[in-house]
Amino acid sequence: MDKNTYKLLTPGPLTTTETVKEAMQIDRCTWDEDYKNMTQEIRTGLLKLAHADNCDYTTVLMQGSGTFGVESVLSGVISSTDKVLVLQNGAYSKRMVEMCDYHGIKYVVYEEDYAHVPNPAIVEDVLKSDGNITHISMVHSETTSGLLNDIAAIGELAKKYNKKFIVDAMSSFGGVDINVPELGITYLVSSANKCIQGVLGFSFIIAKVSDLKQTKGIARSLSLDLYAQWETMEKDGGKWRFTSPTHVVAAFSQALKELAAEGGITARNARYTATNRALRKGMEELGFKAYIDEAHQGPIITTFFYPENCKFTFAKMYAYLKDHGYVIYPGKLTDAETFRLGNIGEIYMDDVEKILGIFKDFVNAENQK
Repeated sequence: MDKNTYKLLTPGPLTTTETVKEAMQIDRCTWDEDYKNMTQEIRTGLLKLAHADNCDYTTVLMQGSGTFGVESVLSGVISSTDKVLVLQNGAYSKRMVEMCDYHGIKYVVYEEDYAHVPNPAIVEDVLKSDGNITHISMVHSETTSGLLNDIAAIGELAKKYNKKFIVDAMSSFGGVDINVPELGITYLVSSANKCIQGVLGFSFIIAKVSDLKQTKGIARSLSLDLYAQWETMEKDGGKWRFTSPTHVVAAFSQALKELAAEGGITARNARYTATNRALRKGMEELGFKAYIDEAHQGPIITTFFYPENCKFTFAKMYAYLKDHGYVIYPGKLTDAETFRLGNIGEIYMDDVEKILGIFKDFVNAENQK
């Protein structure tokens, strides 16, 4: 029986299975060989999901949320003589800029509206005009808006101009197929509590080994030293440098097995896409227009405008939905009143039908006041 009193319509943390939760009920020793083998199996499994060979790529697990993983890359692989081009069209790519400022990393920003993907032609112009750029960094799934950026087009430019390519695939990896070598990605960052459907507690970086080996001594943080973390995991067969979140690692191991049982990324993407489209269509029929056009809408989360002339508040809508078994996210746009509905995790078509029914009842009740 599901002990949750509500399901999460969020982009992670998300609603997990009972078996993922149960995996956390055993206490494990970080020095134990079984536990270290579990870490190694996770590292190998993630490479397979990325279509990456373990000779050319490696996986580094990093304590902390996804932001910790992104910061470990930016602060640990971009040297004082390097310069990164940050493609900014949401709150999470903006956070990359904040990290660069904090660590004194040289950067240039190409900024787009939150509703638009970066224009490859403009990116190419920037690369042509600034020969000092060594890295390109961007977010794949911008959960600020729900937009799915075109990493393939930017990856082609990274290869053409011989730039290191950093991709924050926090809310897409495991739910959207990403062929890391084919796309020319040097570093991909994601998190345990997103599309693989584990629980929060660590992030992971899929890194090109030849490039990672050149980053020793660059890190600006002890705890976020990506090279040192990788070196320890390699030398000691799955041992983390500092105390690892053992219960979270066990849950993630189970989540990987469940992803495979569902049919892998292809099957999970099909489920996410179907529920996202049904949710978007049903909400628009109720008067909630989506912020992102269909061509660029990702299958993870959708931002909605409120119906015209509505008088209810987000807090009131949130409380109503929570009382009926679901919780949602407030909007993250700066120029409009919106809210967001995620559909990853243990969300299925019957949930979509229930959610739409709850929204319909809420809107009808409010309209009668």
